[in-house]
Amino acid sequence: MTGPTPPLPVPPGLAESVTGFFGPDWAEALPGLAARQCDRWGLRPTGYPMHGAVALAVPVERADGRAAVLKLQPWDEETGGEPAALRAWDGDGAVRLLDHDPRTGAMLLEALDPEQRLERTGIDEALEVIGALLARLGAHRGPEGVRELGGITRRLAERAAGPAVRERAGAACRARLDRWAGLARELAAEPGDRLLHWDLHYGNVLAPLPGSGRGRWLAIDPKPLVGDPCFELLPALRNRWEEAGATGDAVRETRRRFDLLTEAAGLDRERARAWTLVRVLQDSLWRMEGGAARIPRVQAAVAQALEG
Repeated sequence: MTGPTPPLPVPPGLAESVTGFFGPDWAEALPGLAARQCDRWGLRPTGYPMHGAVALAVPVERADGRAAVLKLQPWDEETGGEPAALRAWDGDGAVRLLDHDPRTGAMLLEALDPEQRLERTGIDEALEVIGALLARLGAHRGPEGVRELGGITRRLAERAAGPAVRERAGAACRARLDRWAGLARELAAEPGDRLLHWDLHYGNVLAPLPGSGRGRWLAIDPKPLVGDPCFELLPALRNRWEEAGATGDAVRETRRRFDLLTEAAGLDRERARAWTLVRVLQDSLWRMEGGAARIPRVQAAVAQALEG
């Protein structure tokens, strides 16, 4: 490098979304932070930055010429455990962590192929891939310092009884919330000790670079927690929902997806059903605490498929 890296461009969509979640300061500081991290690790940006809802991912070249990705994101309860999780998996079913800067939270990740996403694969194959990845990831014991499902589950049951939700919801809605909260209290007694991804949907699975010898698909962008792998299924059930609706019977298609996932992941079907309803409760409470008066349409359909 001949001089300091200039500030890196931040895609407008990322600036808008991260400002909505965390305020403007972090988004405004991100171009300079990314440039300084490149200098600190001796990286050369090689492509236009990519992004999710809160994370910036910059294609880079390392000093030895190998490709990598610089990832920067704000720290919170969901993102803070990502480095520990990636270290624990050590590339087994997930993108490999090459370096981590605790001062900034920056991560240097192995380069994958952003054009080869599982979301572009047929739904049956995609479900089998998700299930197989969940089995691989969940084979690892959760490391210390990663948030735990037991506490999250107990708090869900408490939130379901909160006045903000109870006063807004109708009687039928309250009855469903109560039923799911009861499952949450029951399952919290045995929350599990496996390392979970939490957000393993089709857009969070990429192919490795050709010739890497890394297999066919790898998970990215975990929001890790420690718990029961049966809690992991909802993202793959509710994503690509337009395809479920196109079958003419989204509820039946959800049951079919559920069966494929549990078989591919090697999960107990009844326990997976119960934990998925707790996950539906989590989604519903987020929406209802934000002002919604009822259970969201997709989550209600998933619950109908599992309770029917």
